[in-house]
Amino acid sequence: MSAKDEEQADHQESTSPHEATFHGRLQLQDFMYTSPDNDSSSVSPRRSTRLSQTSLAPPSQASSKDSSPSPAKRKSSAAAAAASSPPKRSKRSRPPASYAPPSTYAHLPPLPDAIKPNLLILFVGLNPGIQTARTGHAYAHPSNLFWKLLFSSGLTDRLCHYSEDRNLPELYSMGFTNIVGRPSRNGAELSKQEMDDGVEALHDKARTWRPECMCIVGKSIWESIWRVRHGGTPVGKNFRYGWQDESENMGVVEGDWPGARVFVSSSTSGLAATLSPKEKEAIWNELGVWAKQRREERRCCQAEQEES
Repeated sequence: MSAKDEEQADHQESTSPHEATFHGRLQLQDFMYTSPDNDSSSVSPRRSTRLSQTSLAPPSQASSKDSSPSPAKRKSSAAAAAASSPPKRSKRSRPPASYAPPSTYAHLPPLPDAIKPNLLILFVGLNPGIQTARTGHAYAHPSNLFWKLLFSSGLTDRLCHYSEDRNLPELYSMGFTNIVGRPSRNGAELSKQEMDDGVEALHDKARTWRPECMCIVGKSIWESIWRVRHGGTPVGKNFRYGWQDESENMGVVEGDWPGARVFVSSSTSGLAATLSPKEKEAIWNELGVWAKQRREERRCCQAEQEES
């Protein structure tokens, strides 16, 4: 056997099926990176210049920083999106009723008071409506319940027409005035300030004419009177319909006159739907019972004076 044949025999024996090797094929260990600490003679591996300019943080950290922007960026992006998107509008957007200056209805005349000394009841309304100002008569709108409630409560013995408003003082010892003199379409066109400004004028009328009772026709009017009297404090839970405490009498003259008693009734406006018709009638009936009693007492007193 020649030397060449012996070499081939040794190679076949070393590469038998029982001991597989990678000799003669691609050797992966030759391409593995080894640290310079282990081999000072080894050359550091080549690195891409692009990778050297980026952060060497672990992929999980780098991706988390990139995926979650800073609060400032989120706020600026949200603001930009809000500015670019059109404003949302409600399906049924209705403009609210707003204040109307006196010049709006300056062409309509004011409504004079119907008043005389020692009335049994002086009704205090909010202000003249458009129909009232045009006709020159109080509570003239067809939907207003004032005249109907006067009759149903017994304050009048028949259903009066609004054109008879000037006869109320003589016929029934009742009159009317308003906390605000100028006309408007509704109460929303008045300001709280002008309502508050009218409170002192009501006290002056009470001191001048001295009615037994002042009937405040509507909650909002009494809220203004209370607010002014109590230093701006709202009536809140202290509100109630009907007779008020004697401490709330209007137009008090110390040592001379105890003031007019205050009765708060429901509003008679057709727009006021907070109370049911039965609830309104119950409130006005309370005033009617008192008025009948006081009229009888007045008649008896007058008869005694005539006899004497």
